[in-house]
Amino acid sequence: MMGKVPSFSPGSTVSSALPGYVAFCLALQVHRLASAQFTVTGPDSPIAASVGGEAVLPCHLSPRMSAENMDLRWFRSQFSAVVHLYSGGQDQYRQQMPEYQGRTELLKDNITNGSVSLRIRDIRPSDDGQYKCFFQSSVSYEDAILEVQVAGLGSAPVISVEGHQDGGIRVICRSAGWYPKPEVLWRDLQDQNLPSASKKISQEANGLFQTVVTTVIREESNQKVSCCVRNPRLNQEKESAISIAGWRSAQLYAVDVTLDPDTAHPNLVLSEDRKRVRDGDKRQDLPDNPERFDYCYCVLGAEGFAGGRHYWEVEVGDKTDWYLGVCRESVSRKGKVTATPGNGYWVVWLWDGGYEAGTSSPTSLLVSARPSRVGIFLDYEAGEVSFYNVTDRSHLFTFTGTFSGKLRPYFHPGYNAGGTNAAPLIICPVPAQARGNLCPSQ
Repeated sequence: MMGKVPSFSPGSTVSSALPGYVAFCLALQVHRLASAQFTVTGPDSPIAASVGGEAVLPCHLSPRMSAENMDLRWFRSQFSAVVHLYSGGQDQYRQQMPEYQGRTELLKDNITNGSVSLRIRDIRPSDDGQYKCFFQSSVSYEDAILEVQVAGLGSAPVISVEGHQDGGIRVICRSAGWYPKPEVLWRDLQDQNLPSASKKISQEANGLFQTVVTTVIREESNQKVSCCVRNPRLNQEKESAISIAGWRSAQLYAVDVTLDPDTAHPNLVLSEDRKRVRDGDKRQDLPDNPERFDYCYCVLGAEGFAGGRHYWEVEVGDKTDWYLGVCRESVSRKGKVTATPGNGYWVVWLWDGGYEAGTSSPTSLLVSARPSRVGIFLDYEAGEVSFYNVTDRSHLFTFTGTFSGKLRPYFHPGYNAGGTNAAPLIICPVPAQARGNLCPSQ
């Protein structure tokens, strides 16, 4: 129903009535503006979010009023950098930044009370920093600043011993998946800090940090060092340790190892004493039992180890292609295999003129003298497999991890390309005094 038009009594003038009417209209408009004003409030402290998890960014109006018909915008440094937009009573995605597409959700359960939250899924390092929560009605607008602090706890450090440097043993600590930039410390057996010989903490394409930090320790028996990687934002850390057995102490754990013919690939030829193996360059007619490798030219040791310390030596001579180490007894024997710890293999090799360790991505080994014999030392409880160059009594590499189930020696003589590589791998007896006697003649 339309409001009644004001009437004027005889003798009155329009000019005398207008000032009061205008004043009334102005007062009404001011009242309407005042009733539409509001403030926007966010959390008092930063919002913690874990890499790969989610963050919820809450905002609310004061005094309480419905925000259903308002425009709501979350953005970063610029108004146009839209994280999420709500307008006309629904979510709008055309202006949303590509990096947030499919990752945001406006929680509207309490929107009629002026309270909303923005959920961001699959948190990334790039989500770290400030956000603005912006509310706009038909007559007013306000915003609030929120801060998201992203943190990522990376992988447990992987420690490897990779040769000699400056009269000592070079030990490298690798870890990945950290945010923000982590701190790395080396410690000795007495929990004293050790200096780093080199340190590289770099940011990967995904925004997370990886560490490659080196220290050099004195070449003594039974040393233990640990690498600690710490997230300063979370005040949490991950630590791994390695015991570096001296050369002579490793040989004290010498065991008699023989080859298991039931596991040998049909192309491999084993000696009668089961101490030698070579590629015969011809497939033999052998039973295809479940234990036999049918793709990889390898054979396992007959002995399995589910604990303790064990050491053996293998003569590689002048061969140009070989693979040695240990593997889980439970590894698949059929089809192609990739020799990494994740697949149950701890192996080093010589191939195409280079020495490598079968880490998740192969690690090149610096070899001072060509090894004609290789020593393998398994310390089951310590979770370590170490390789030594018996020729010059130097350390080649140490894997660290956690073992489960039975482990068995692993042998791959390489492929028979004629010449020196046609020679066999030979399991050598380790003398009681570890003086390095010769292997039996080939």
